[in-house]
Parts: sequence; structure tokens; C-alpha cells
Amino acid sequence: MTAIEFENISKQYRLGLVSTRTLSHDLNRWWQTSVLRREDPYLKIGDTNDRATRGDSEYVWALRDINFNVEQGDVVGIIGKNGAGKSTLLKLLSKVTTPTTGTIRARGRIASLLEVGTGFHGEMTGRENIYLNGAIMGMTKQEIDRKLDEIVDFSGCERYIDTPVKRYSSGMTVRLGFAVAAHLDPEILVVDEVLAVGDAEFQKKAIGKMQDISHGEGRTVLFVSHNMTAVKSLCKRGVILQNGLLVADGGVDEVVTRYLRGSNEIDNHKLFDSPINHKGFELLEMGVRKRNGEWNDVMRMDQELEVVIRYRLNKRYPKFWITMHMKNEQGNKVFSFGGGKQLLSDNHPIGEFVQTCIIPANYLNWGNYAIDFMAFVHNPGVDDLMAEDDVVSFTLANRELAIGAWMGKEPGDVTPQFEFTEERV
Repeated sequence: MTAIEFENISKQYRLGLVSTRTLSHDLNRWWQTSVLRREDPYLKIGDTNDRATRGDSEYVWALRDINFNVEQGDVVGIIGKNGAGKSTLLKLLSKVTTPTTGTIRARGRIASLLEVGTGFHGEMTGRENIYLNGAIMGMTKQEIDRKLDEIVDFSGCERYIDTPVKRYSSGMTVRLGFAVAAHLDPEILVVDEVLAVGDAEFQKKAIGKMQDISHGEGRTVLFVSHNMTAVKSLCKRGVILQNGLLVADGGVDEVVTRYLRGSNEIDNHKLFDSPINHKGFELLEMGVRKRNGEWNDVMRMDQELEVVIRYRLNKRYPKFWITMHMKNEQGNKVFSFGGGKQLLSDNHPIGEFVQTCIIPANYLNWGNYAIDFMAFVHNPGVDDLMAEDDVVSFTLANRELAIGAWMGKEPGDVTPQFEFTEERV
């Protein structure tokens, strides 16, 4: 059953001021919409909500033509950059504000945790705020009485429960706010980027509670976060908002990978027309593929990979070797590898060579990777280095990603046995 329907949802704001700023604009809007029964004339103007650029219009679209449905029991992660429209979408759902155009249909009671302190009265105690929030959500006093001890225990604020909330820290306020929202039996739980304020213990407990709400009780959760680990551990479906537009909707692993990749293009093979040249060394070609495969093949976790480098030496060096750094999609180095001195004899000859490194199957987790390349040359008393970042990048697919039965192995789970070969062309 569909729990939430977003149908052609758009939200327009005027920058700087409330209303349309001028009496003539306000009168024109009233005349067109109320008397002539026409479309609001100011809906036809407005810039894309890109906070980093200066636009030509005083109007911006915080959201534009958003259409998607959420089924009952779904846990949907809504991700995107700051200013993408995530919080605006949740505020529309929670009826904090109204859409400029479109309709939202929600079936069931909605509990929202949009920002620190939302719905709390600072002069009232924690206990009084629990009853206030419960009453706002339509709970009876008897229902709240039954849940009170569980809420207080989950929040970890028992010692301060009869203290005015204005004296709480931001972390305590979030703890109590989430405990209230999660325990008052909502059919739909809406959580904005607030868990980041809590400590690691509370974040773990909160994510566990949301999993219980969705999986055990069949309730619906909309979760906004910049913590991709939390999104992937909690959600099965992901939605990306960008400048107020919905640009991706699908499985959470696929969507998170696309979001983290951003505008970076995946290019797993480069054949350089103009070789990367450094003091007699020329990098001619570099790529990653499944072992003995084609460059355009889909690469999976359970396949052996080969990193192929073709280069030319135009002068003789006493010592020469190649090293590479493998990075994940967060930019963290996973491991380093290379031909090493043991493969390359002293006085490495002049010529063109191909070096291949075999990476064992199930060594890398699914996701996006990039390789930094370095070539070291050694002359007596002088070491020289050529370094190039992100020379190639590639994506590893999970063979069972579609059914979510196995998330792959972390790099530390397998001891790599790399194979290196070097051949003269």
C-alpha cells in the first residue's frame, strides 16, 4: 500500500523578503488567481536553486516537479548537497509549510524530527514537552502515560527530565526529541539531519530503533542524512535531490555510489595520445579490467582484476620502479601496490614495457575506486618522482547486489597475493 504520494510538488521562494515585496505584485497575484481564476503569474518565473551562483530572477525554486511514491514500510534515504531541497521536502510533508504547486497525500500519523528543538518549548520541562508533543500528534494522556518510562529511558535524560529544556545541551535535546518521535506510534517517521548532533552511541541506538520501526512494525521512515554509512545501513531505497530537482531514485547502494561519485566521470582505461612525460619516462597507457577481459566489460567483486600499465623509458636509470595507490570513493587510500624493486634489475634497460598487476577476487568491496600513479627513478645521490592523481577510475559491481544478500568483504578480510609481471614490447 502506498503511504506517501508526492505529485508535481514545487516550492518557490522569493529571495530576501516575504511576499512579493511590492503592493502592485500582491494585487496582481490576487487579481489573477482569485478574481480571474488564472494561474499565479509568478509561477512562470524563477531560477534553479543553485546557491553557488548569482541568478537573474528574485524567485528561486527550492523544489521543482517532484514526483515519487513511498510504499508502507519503506525506509527511504533522501540525500543531496546542502541547499538541494531535502529539508524543504520534509517540511512540506510535515505541513510546516505548503507547496506552491502539487499535492502530497500521506496515510497515517506523521512524527517529524526536523531540527534541534523543533516543537519543544524551552520554558517547559522535558516531561511536559513529552506530553505537549504527544498531544500535538493526537495521542491521549493515557497513551503517553504508557510510553513515558520507555521514552525517558531511551533518551538517557532521566536525571534532567524535570528540568526546563532551555537548559539542555543540543545533544540532550535531540535525544529527547527523537525518543518522543519514535515512541509515539507514528505511521510515518520523518527524520532530518539531526542525528549528527548526537554521540556515536546514540546514533547507533537511533538507527536501530528506526530499523525496528520499519522492519518490525511495518512503518514508513524518511531519513535525511549526509552520513552515507548510516543511510546504507538503514535504507533500502535512495533518492537524490540536486538544486531542487529529483535526479535519481533507486536502490540505496546504486544511489549512494552515484552521489559520492558526483560529477567525476568513470574512466577505467586511458590511451594517451600525448604521453605523460617526465625526465625520460613516458606513461603511454593505463587501465583496469577483469583478468584477460575487454576494457568495456563490467567488473565485479568476485572476479580477478588486472591493472595494466604500458610505458617507455628513453634513458637508462640505475634503479626504477612503479608504485600505485588505490583509493575508495571517499578518497581514502585502501592500499598501495606496484612492481617493486625485486622485479626490476639494476640499470633498467631503455625501451617500451607492459607491467601487469593481478588483484585477487573478493579483495575489494563494491563501489568506485581511483588509482594514483607514481614512477620513481634513482640516480646515485638523487631520487626523482613523477606523480599523477586519479589517472584511472573504475566501478566494481556486486554480483548479488540486486537481492542485497551479501555486501561483500572489507579489504582487511583477505590477505592479498598480488601477481606482478613485466614484459618488453
